[in-house]
Amino acid sequence: MFKPKYNLNNKIVSLLTAIAQAKTAIEKARLLPTQELQLRRQALVKMSQSSTAIEGNQLNVNQVEALLLGKKVDAPQRDIYEVKNYLKTLKYIEKIVNENLQLTGKVILRMHRLVTDKTLPKEQSGYYRKGKVFVVKRSMFSPDEVIYTAPEAKLVPELMEDLVEWLFAANKENIHPIIQAGISHRQLASIHPFSDGNGRTARALATLILYKNGYDFRRFFALEDYYNIDRQKYYKAVHIGPKYRPADFTKWLEYFVEGFKESILRVQEQIDALSVAKISKKLANQIYLNKKQLQIIDFINAVGKITVSDAVDILHCARRTAQLELQKLKKLKITKQVGKGPSAFYVVIK
Repeated sequence: MFKPKYNLNNKIVSLLTAIAQAKTAIEKARLLPTQELQLRRQALVKMSQSSTAIEGNQLNVNQVEALLLGKKVDAPQRDIYEVKNYLKTLKYIEKIVNENLQLTGKVILRMHRLVTDKTLPKEQSGYYRKGKVFVVKRSMFSPDEVIYTAPEAKLVPELMEDLVEWLFAANKENIHPIIQAGISHRQLASIHPFSDGNGRTARALATLILYKNGYDFRRFFALEDYYNIDRQKYYKAVHIGPKYRPADFTKWLEYFVEGFKESILRVQEQIDALSVAKISKKLANQIYLNKKQLQIIDFINAVGKITVSDAVDILHCARRTAQLELQKLKKLKITKQVGKGPSAFYVVIK
């Protein structure tokens, strides 16, 4: 059984406290529906651009945003695939959360398959590696240096199973979701279970854990952006030494939780600037999206559309209630209806 060693020292506890305060403020903030959607789209773009850029992808934020909107981009095909793949992975994460599916080894393999689609051979995409893996530091002026040797391939399935089992136990033991996400991120990166795409899969896994545990912060944040700002600091923090071994996660968690706090505080600043708190209470109530409406938007983002029957299922409500919520979003011009009668569905207006 995987039993990570770490110390919840004063620094980490203080950071978690600051995050909890920001979480409350962000969740209570009232925003215009258009602002809500804008912040979510910005986060999707930043997450996808930064997570792939860490691995060498050259697409900028504007190009990633264009891909999100279904536009063509003049760039190397591999870079386009990597960004599209990460966007699809984030939609899959939303689907897992919306449908309240369990986090299993198969889910992690599915995320890897999405992350590496068309960039790895089919026999490697969504499958654990069969051979050795080394992390190499390349230099123009000296021979390549092996800085990390991952565990043998035959050990990978058991190590990944141990990680998943630990996550189940961590939920029962009420281990803080941010601690769960941080440890899982580093442990997957340390195991290096795949021939490629380990970093992106590790970051996606951390996002899934946070979302499933209610730490999505209205899906406005992009922790990957923090890593990308100073990649060397990120590489140094996640690095565990020349060879895989049981590690103390304390230093990594200090870095991870501090990055989380910085990312969330930036979100809070954005929200403060956009907040409609100064608008009259009556108007604010009219333009504020409620929990049911946000669930509908999340479902559309994950699946692409929603029917009345879908809304009934995800909202756990009567058909009439689901129809009313869909009509409210339509009146706010956030969604539009496509078709009529039993085959009608709703999509987000872009």
